[in-house]
Amino acid sequence: MAPFHIGPYRIDTPLALAPMVGVTDRCFRQLCRELGAGYLVTEMLASNPVLRETRTSRLRGDFAGEPEPVAVQLAGSEPDWMADAARYNADRGAAIIDINMGCPAKKVCNKLAGSALLSDPERVRAILEAVVGAVDVPVTLKIRTGPNRDQRNGVEIARMAADIGIAALAVHGRTRADRFRGEAEYETISRICEAVSIPVFANGDIDSPQQAAEVRRLTGAAGLMIGRAAQGNPWIFREIRHFLEHGHCPAPPPAAEVHAVMKRHLRHLHASYGESVGVRVARKHIGWYLQGRPGAGPCRDALMRTESAAGQFKLLAAYFASDAAAQAPGRQAA
Repeated sequence: MAPFHIGPYRIDTPLALAPMVGVTDRCFRQLCRELGAGYLVTEMLASNPVLRETRTSRLRGDFAGEPEPVAVQLAGSEPDWMADAARYNADRGAAIIDINMGCPAKKVCNKLAGSALLSDPERVRAILEAVVGAVDVPVTLKIRTGPNRDQRNGVEIARMAADIGIAALAVHGRTRADRFRGEAEYETISRICEAVSIPVFANGDIDSPQQAAEVRRLTGAAGLMIGRAAQGNPWIFREIRHFLEHGHCPAPPPAAEVHAVMKRHLRHLHASYGESVGVRVARKHIGWYLQGRPGAGPCRDALMRTESAAGQFKLLAAYFASDAAAQAPGRQAA
């Protein structure tokens, strides 16, 4: 895939990790970067200034030491709050500000933020103008194709965004009403790519190298954004990149590499969150990593119950030393 720029920043590998709350923290972003992701965005941060200094916000907004460009995603429905949050994060070192208008979660949409904003284009305009006018760094936007299937206004929103000065777009191929049900549609993303001259990331149901190539063909998007398919499978970026460059899939990671990556990920989680919270946060990642791996069920169940970091490492070591772990990999073979 050809490199492109977001403002002054050259994106050499236009494979992006989609921001996912509770998943794409600094620990996971680092792994995905090492395994082929070329563009990463922080977890979504609320623009409400009252929430800015909470422990959750500090952890989600932790991008210390990450290579540029650090993109920070903000969510909210008040233009003034969004502008203030953009200035605050730019002053902290954010190289790019990303605006979330794609999240379908009820607790976000009920506050008229996330993808709920697509039903109110004038508020969308007010937020975009406020944020673009507040900072000197590039501002990007993530959207869905519209509020519902009868109101796919993604093209109109995209044109508005480009006219206001948004530097790049990410488009999930579902409406707000669809949430994550059904299959993503790429026709609207294709129309958006034709309608604007700024870079567009196509997002939605990209779960294999072959599907990545097909989405690229169908949409003409400058970049691809991968979300849920990266959960427990950060190798997907390496696999997609290899497939697009060479036309065939690389060998899946051997069990020893899966074990090594899991250990490194868990160590980072335990250190970042503290052992007690880190062990709990690690459980969902462990479940994703072990999904589909032969004979992993009993180990996964035991890992969900252990309360210590040492216990997690001991159980993983026992599983990966077993004959079952040496068999053909599970979902990583996609």
